[in-house]
Amino acid sequence: MKTKSLRRTLSLAVGGFSAALALFAVNAQAQQTINLGHTLSDSSHYSVGADAFKETLERLSNGEFKVLEHPSGSLGGERAMIEGLQIGTVDVVITSTGPLGNFVPETYVLDLPFLFESYEQARCVLDGDIGQSLLDKMSENNLVGLAWSENGFRHITNSKRPIKTPKDLVDLKVRTMENKVHMEAFEQMDAHPTPMAFPELFTALQQGTVDGQENPITVIVATKFWEVQDYLSLTGHVYSPAIVLGSPILLDGLTDEQRGWFFKAAKASAAATRAEVSRLERDGVKLLRDKGMEVETDIDKAPFKKAAEPAYKIYTDQYGSKMLDLIQASDC
Repeated sequence: MKTKSLRRTLSLAVGGFSAALALFAVNAQAQQTINLGHTLSDSSHYSVGADAFKETLERLSNGEFKVLEHPSGSLGGERAMIEGLQIGTVDVVITSTGPLGNFVPETYVLDLPFLFESYEQARCVLDGDIGQSLLDKMSENNLVGLAWSENGFRHITNSKRPIKTPKDLVDLKVRTMENKVHMEAFEQMDAHPTPMAFPELFTALQQGTVDGQENPITVIVATKFWEVQDYLSLTGHVYSPAIVLGSPILLDGLTDEQRGWFFKAAKASAAATRAEVSRLERDGVKLLRDKGMEVETDIDKAPFKKAAEPAYKIYTDQYGSKMLDLIQASDC
């Protein structure tokens, strides 16, 4: 009887263990890995946003989705990652709007110089009906616009001389985003705009392929540009949003509830990123000075605005003035 009882106990134990293994296998199979890419370091404001996205999605889905962050351009430059969204090789991307106009031309309006005067105004526009209409445009171009995030106001750095007026930019080779509105603005100031993918930029500055670049304080700090740039000019010439994009190949296959989790995670990501941008705007300039950069704060923006005016005509001639008029007429 004892032998039979022992056999029964062992049989129940083995059966329970097998059931547990089967349940584990089902859960493991059910869990889906989400690959989230961006071009900045894992200590950047994008990474802060990626952490918030991960925490929110994994919590809301009760572990059904697992988010893997791929920082520092490990999945490619911004344009390549956006293309990856369209073919399903990347699931979620946090990107600047630099290359976005190549896919959704309506977003070029956001890159017009001196369009926004403050963070409050820019965030108000992007969080309202205008921003939502632009997000909706993503779906017409095989992308899913999840939320508007942020980089900040862009400033100029270089290794040659202080920049106080547009004349100081003459003949400087300045890396710009792959964005014709930005390029036209710098051409009007007689600089030599040189578009290149962001992961190539640090080496290009180090080797002297380009003399300078323009980016928000957040990016300048995260990328340690003080190691290859001597001068920073707080021109604030363009407000640079970021955007959280999803792959339609992924999202179209989800339930409404699951899609809702992604939108909530993206909004949490944007909120965390904006908070980090605000912090770095407060503390970043001091850090860059401490790292040895010469910082020009007394900038007369009027001549920069004047020099950038032709970029507006280029935009309106090609895309019309409807979206620009809406933004300029906004009560934000």
